[in-house]
Amino acid sequence: MKQFDYSLDFKNLDFRQHPELYRVGKGEQGVLLVEPYKAEILPFWRFKTPEIARESSSKIYSLFLEYLDAGDFVGADMARKFLQMGYTRSRRYANHKSGRKYKQNPQKLESVAEQTAARKDILPLAADPVKAESAAIFQEKWMLAKTNEKYLQLLARHGQMYESS
Repeated sequence: MKQFDYSLDFKNLDFRQHPELYRVGKGEQGVLLVEPYKAEILPFWRFKTPEIARESSSKIYSLFLEYLDAGDFVGADMARKFLQMGYTRSRRYANHKSGRKYKQNPQKLESVAEQTAARKDILPLAADPVKAESAAIFQEKWMLAKTNEKYLQLLARHGQMYESS
């Protein structure tokens, strides 16, 4: 798979019309950029309590299945990324009440050495079992999505058609 292409004009690009431009990338890359899917999925993405996480992850997973039924790989992959992000963000808040892991944001630092040093300066853990439960709820739906047979077939097809060098 090719790396996610951040150089595209995301404000004016409709990935439903141009799936050939979509790159899966790693993890959650592009989850807040790729339209119209961001606009379709983001309003449902919530994880404050387990009840909210359950409702949110179920809705996003149902969108995932709808995208699969339509043969829309980009939509399905974006829904998968939102489920993954529900897990990772819930885990972040489960471990750090503020949602901040580092004392200083490594992404805002100039040099690689400064970024590396900042990644070692982790804030103390403050466990939140409620957010941990929210994370587990999202993780279950994320695992269902990423191991879905039709999703894996569409992922392979997308890779062969658009991402092979």
